[in-house]
Amino acid sequence: MPEFVDFVADFSSAVGIDSFYLMGHSIGGGIALHYALKFPRKVKGLVLISSWCLGYETALWIRFLSQPFFCNSFGEAGLTLMNGLEWLVRRFHAPFKFDNPLSHPNMDIGMKMTNSKGQTTVLLNSLCQLLMPTMLVWGSNDPVVPAHQAYTAGELIPDCEVHIFQGCGHSVYRERIEEFSQLFSNFTH
Repeated sequence: MPEFVDFVADFSSAVGIDSFYLMGHSIGGGIALHYALKFPRKVKGLVLISSWCLGYETALWIRFLSQPFFCNSFGEAGLTLMNGLEWLVRRFHAPFKFDNPLSHPNMDIGMKMTNSKGQTTVLLNSLCQLLMPTMLVWGSNDPVVPAHQAYTAGELIPDCEVHIFQGCGHSVYRERIEEFSQLFSNFTH
Protein backbone atom coordinates (compact mmCIF):
# COMPACT_ATOMS: atom_id res chain seq x y z
CA MET A 1 0.00 0.00 0.00
CA PRO A 2 2.72 2.57 0.81
CA GLU A 3 4.23 2.11 -2.67
CA PHE A 4 0.92 2.91 -4.35
CA VAL A 5 0.38 5.96 -2.12
CA ASP A 6 3.87 7.17 -2.93
CA PHE A 7 3.19 6.65 -6.64
CA VAL A 8 0.10 8.88 -6.49
CA ALA A 9 2.08 11.51 -4.57
CA ASP A 10 5.01 11.39 -7.01
CA PHE A 11 2.74 11.44 -10.07
CA SER A 12 0.65 14.40 -8.88
CA SER A 13 3.83 16.27 -8.03
CA ALA A 14 5.45 15.45 -11.39
CA VAL A 15 2.46 16.80 -13.35
CA GLY A 16 2.17 19.85 -11.09
CA ILE A 17 -1.21 19.15 -9.48
CA ASP A 18 -1.40 20.70 -6.01
CA SER A 19 -4.90 19.56 -5.07
CA PHE A 20 -7.45 17.36 -6.78
CA TYR A 21 -10.47 15.09 -6.41
CA LEU A 22 -9.42 11.52 -5.77
CA MET A 23 -11.50 8.49 -6.66
CA GLY A 24 -10.76 4.81 -6.09
CA HIS A 25 -12.58 1.55 -6.64
CA SER A 26 -12.13 -1.62 -4.54
CA ILE A 27 -8.44 -1.92 -3.60
CA GLY A 28 -7.94 1.38 -5.45
CA GLY A 29 -10.36 2.84 -2.92
CA GLY A 30 -8.09 1.60 -0.15
CA ILE A 31 -5.16 3.31 -1.86
CA ALA A 32 -7.14 6.55 -2.24
CA LEU A 33 -8.19 6.37 1.41
CA HIS A 34 -4.59 5.90 2.57
CA TYR A 35 -3.48 8.80 0.37
CA ALA A 36 -6.22 11.10 1.71
CA LEU A 37 -5.23 10.31 5.28
CA LYS A 38 -1.54 10.90 4.57
CA PHE A 39 -1.96 14.04 2.40
CA PRO A 40 -5.30 15.58 3.45
CA ARG A 41 -4.51 19.07 2.14
CA LYS A 42 -3.99 17.74 -1.39
CA VAL A 43 -7.43 16.09 -1.66
CA LYS A 44 -10.33 18.42 -2.50
CA GLY A 45 -12.80 15.57 -2.29
CA LEU A 46 -12.66 11.80 -1.93
CA VAL A 47 -14.85 9.27 -3.74
CA LEU A 48 -14.65 5.64 -2.64
CA ILE A 49 -16.46 3.02 -4.71
CA SER A 50 -16.96 -0.38 -3.07
CA SER A 51 -13.77 0.43 -1.24
CA TRP A 52 -11.37 -1.79 0.59
CA CYS A 53 -10.19 -0.86 4.13
CA LEU A 54 -13.63 0.05 5.53
CA GLY A 55 -14.41 -3.29 7.16
CA TYR A 56 -13.05 -6.80 7.63
CA GLU A 57 -15.66 -8.70 5.64
CA THR A 58 -14.96 -9.69 2.03
CA ALA A 59 -15.95 -12.47 -0.33
CA LEU A 60 -14.97 -16.01 0.64
CA TRP A 61 -13.42 -16.67 -2.78
CA ILE A 62 -11.09 -13.68 -2.34
CA ARG A 63 -10.02 -14.92 1.09
CA PHE A 64 -9.31 -18.35 -0.42
CA LEU A 65 -7.48 -17.15 -3.56
CA SER A 66 -5.37 -14.73 -1.50
CA GLN A 67 -3.89 -17.41 0.74
CA PRO A 68 -0.14 -17.88 0.34
CA PHE A 69 -0.55 -21.67 0.01
CA PHE A 70 -2.88 -21.15 -2.98
CA CYS A 71 -0.82 -18.41 -4.61
CA ASN A 72 2.48 -20.24 -4.15
CA SER A 73 1.21 -23.74 -4.97
CA PHE A 74 -1.46 -23.16 -7.57
CA GLY A 75 -0.73 -19.61 -8.71
CA GLU A 76 0.95 -20.35 -12.03
CA ALA A 77 -1.46 -23.19 -12.78
CA GLY A 78 -4.38 -20.95 -11.82
CA LEU A 79 -3.16 -18.20 -14.15
CA THR A 80 -2.80 -20.70 -16.99
CA LEU A 81 -6.25 -22.17 -16.30
CA MET A 82 -7.91 -18.71 -16.25
CA ASN A 83 -6.17 -17.67 -19.49
CA GLY A 84 -7.21 -20.95 -21.13
CA LEU A 85 -10.80 -20.55 -19.96
CA GLU A 86 -10.93 -16.99 -21.32
CA TRP A 87 -9.53 -18.15 -24.67
CA LEU A 88 -12.04 -21.01 -24.86
CA VAL A 89 -15.05 -18.81 -24.09
CA ARG A 90 -13.94 -16.21 -26.66
CA ARG A 91 -13.42 -18.92 -29.28
CA PHE A 92 -16.97 -20.26 -29.02
CA HIS A 93 -18.91 -17.17 -27.97
CA ALA A 94 -18.94 -13.41 -28.39
CA PRO A 95 -15.83 -11.48 -27.33
CA PHE A 96 -15.19 -12.06 -23.64
CA LYS A 97 -12.73 -10.76 -21.10
CA PHE A 98 -12.59 -11.17 -17.32
CA ASP A 99 -13.31 -7.86 -15.55
CA ASN A 100 -10.62 -8.51 -12.96
CA PRO A 101 -8.28 -11.11 -14.40
CA LEU A 102 -6.12 -13.17 -12.10
CA SER A 103 -2.54 -11.94 -12.40
CA HIS A 104 0.69 -12.04 -10.43
CA PRO A 105 0.23 -8.42 -9.19
CA ASN A 106 -3.40 -9.12 -8.18
CA MET A 107 -2.33 -12.22 -6.29
CA ASP A 108 0.52 -10.34 -4.58
CA ILE A 109 -1.79 -7.52 -3.47
CA GLY A 110 -4.38 -10.07 -2.37
CA MET A 111 -1.89 -11.90 -0.15
CA LYS A 112 -0.97 -8.62 1.56
CA MET A 113 -4.50 -7.25 1.96
CA THR A 114 -6.44 -10.40 2.90
CA ASN A 115 -6.19 -13.40 5.18
CA SER A 116 -8.58 -16.26 5.92
CA LYS A 117 -10.68 -14.01 8.18
CA GLY A 118 -11.03 -11.11 5.73
CA GLN A 119 -9.38 -7.78 5.03
CA THR A 120 -6.20 -7.17 6.99
CA THR A 121 -6.12 -3.38 6.72
CA VAL A 122 -9.18 -1.65 8.16
CA LEU A 123 -9.05 2.08 8.85
CA LEU A 124 -12.32 2.68 10.72
CA ASN A 125 -10.51 4.36 13.62
CA SER A 126 -8.91 6.89 11.24
CA LEU A 127 -12.03 7.89 9.29
CA CYS A 128 -12.82 10.81 11.63
CA GLN A 129 -9.61 12.44 10.30
CA LEU A 130 -11.09 12.75 6.79
CA LEU A 131 -12.09 16.39 6.76
CA MET A 132 -12.51 16.72 3.00
CA PRO A 133 -15.92 16.10 1.43
CA THR A 134 -16.24 12.35 0.92
CA MET A 135 -18.68 10.28 -1.09
CA LEU A 136 -19.12 6.52 -0.67
CA VAL A 137 -20.72 4.71 -3.61
CA TRP A 138 -21.76 1.07 -3.48
CA GLY A 139 -23.95 -1.48 -5.17
CA SER A 140 -26.58 -3.02 -2.92
CA ASN A 141 -25.68 -6.49 -4.25
CA ASP A 142 -21.91 -6.12 -4.09
CA PRO A 143 -20.57 -9.69 -3.82
CA VAL A 144 -17.02 -8.58 -2.94
CA VAL A 145 -17.36 -5.89 -0.26
CA PRO A 146 -20.78 -5.70 1.45
CA ALA A 147 -22.72 -2.43 1.23
CA HIS A 148 -23.21 -2.23 5.01
CA GLN A 149 -19.55 -1.17 5.22
CA ALA A 150 -20.50 2.07 3.42
CA TYR A 151 -23.13 2.87 6.04
CA THR A 152 -20.75 2.18 8.91
CA ALA A 153 -17.98 4.30 7.38
CA GLY A 154 -20.43 7.06 6.46
CA GLU A 155 -21.32 7.52 10.12
CA LEU A 156 -17.64 7.98 11.03
CA ILE A 157 -16.58 10.42 8.29
CA PRO A 158 -17.51 14.03 9.21
CA ASP A 159 -18.51 15.34 5.74
CA CYS A 160 -19.82 12.26 3.96
CA GLU A 161 -22.50 11.26 1.47
CA VAL A 162 -23.45 7.61 1.02
CA HIS A 163 -25.06 6.45 -2.23
CA ILE A 164 -26.19 2.86 -2.66
CA PHE A 165 -27.26 1.81 -6.16
CA GLN A 166 -30.01 -0.78 -5.86
CA GLY A 167 -29.52 -3.98 -7.81
CA CYS A 168 -25.87 -3.23 -8.64
CA GLY A 169 -22.78 -5.24 -7.82
CA HIS A 170 -19.14 -4.35 -7.26
CA SER A 171 -18.64 -2.01 -10.26
CA VAL A 172 -21.41 0.59 -10.03
CA TYR A 173 -19.52 3.00 -12.29
CA ARG A 174 -19.77 0.42 -15.11
CA GLU A 175 -23.26 -0.84 -14.39
CA ARG A 176 -24.90 2.58 -14.14
CA ILE A 177 -22.55 4.85 -16.09
CA GLU A 178 -24.88 7.80 -16.63
CA GLU A 179 -26.24 7.91 -13.07
CA PHE A 180 -22.77 7.50 -11.60
CA SER A 181 -21.32 10.21 -13.85
CA GLN A 182 -24.05 12.64 -12.85
CA LEU A 183 -23.54 11.84 -9.17
CA PHE A 184 -19.79 12.44 -9.49
CA SER A 185 -20.33 15.66 -11.45
CA ASN A 186 -22.68 17.00 -8.78
CA PHE A 187 -20.17 16.08 -6.08
CA THR A 188 -17.32 17.98 -7.72
CA HIS A 189 -19.31 21.19 -8.36
